[in-house]
Amino acid sequence: MNQSKTRMKKLFFYLILLCNPLAYANISLPAVFGDHMVLQQHAEITLWGWGNPLEKVHVSSSWADKVYESETDNYGNWKVILATPQAGGPYSISIKGQNEITLSDVLIGEVWLCSGQSNMAWSAASGITDAASEIAKATVPELRFFRVEKRATDHPQIDVVGKWEVCTPGSMQYFSAVAYFFGKELTGKLMVPVGLILSAWGGTPAEAWIPEEVFKEDQKLETSAALMKETPWGPHRPSQTFNGMLAPLTQTKLAGVLWYQGEDNTANPADYEAMFKALILGWRAKWNADLPFYFVQIAPYNYGDGFAGVQVRDAQRRVRRETPETGMVVSSDIGDIKDIHPKNKKDVGLRLANLARQKKYKITDQLMEGPHDSAVIVQGN
Repeated sequence: MNQSKTRMKKLFFYLILLCNPLAYANISLPAVFGDHMVLQQHAEITLWGWGNPLEKVHVSSSWADKVYESETDNYGNWKVILATPQAGGPYSISIKGQNEITLSDVLIGEVWLCSGQSNMAWSAASGITDAASEIAKATVPELRFFRVEKRATDHPQIDVVGKWEVCTPGSMQYFSAVAYFFGKELTGKLMVPVGLILSAWGGTPAEAWIPEEVFKEDQKLETSAALMKETPWGPHRPSQTFNGMLAPLTQTKLAGVLWYQGEDNTANPADYEAMFKALILGWRAKWNADLPFYFVQIAPYNYGDGFAGVQVRDAQRRVRRETPETGMVVSSDIGDIKDIHPKNKKDVGLRLANLARQKKYKITDQLMEGPHDSAVIVQGN
């Protein structure tokens, strides 16, 4: 009888272990760290992950003769700070705990976050000008893609779903066309690897991409956001896409941000200036960095209300004028009044790349933006 009880106790103990995810937890990493990734050059990179509580973690890279040490806390979290060199590669990174992870084909270069709604997410496969020829010549080994899968949540998440891919015709055709043309141009002009993190969802308003703390601190914005009506093509509740698709990335070191959105906010254009400015400042607070923020002014389209699109474009112009470290490219001349998704994505991407070359990298003094008024004087009527 005693032996039988002993066997039952052991069986019960093993069942508890099997049901406990940390019982045999191996060292693991968030999805944004993987083979083929790009890390920001000349930066202090936070590399983090999970494991057993109080587990020793050792991290080393092939670009430096140094081992970084960490230990998981009682929740199983760990992190180390890696110093990255000048652009180059490929390198490898080793993470050792009770198990070992090796990340291979790692490049050091420039990392940009690309976000917004459908015009940012729009791919060559969805239909762009000269799609077949552009896809055929999209073999760019120094350009890497990470596409965040769609997820809307009420609370900030700790990880996203996605993986790094090398730019090939097969991967390029399903990635953001605007981001691709931006990255390809930047890679060619800077002669460094470029990593693009795409986190975009068609049919989403700015409200869905703003951190929830922003609304808690601004009653007017919170009231305005609550008035947004649900639609069948994307989440509209405040902070939902930020929570699911950006919050897990806020420790990632970036060169800057590209943004293409505004069409959905033609439903409440009067509040877009304040909302968009709050988004930019909210992201900078979350990343703890004055990230360069370059955005596309939406193209004219028949929204049913003759002035809604005009009001959003004017709001974008005002945000550009009043917010430091921002830049705006115009798309009015390459838009389509009958198509909310203009097919000329190449020129949009090239204009963003030229803006980055001038403002971020200081490598050209050519005219990259249109004129901005410095003063307005009214005389009579």
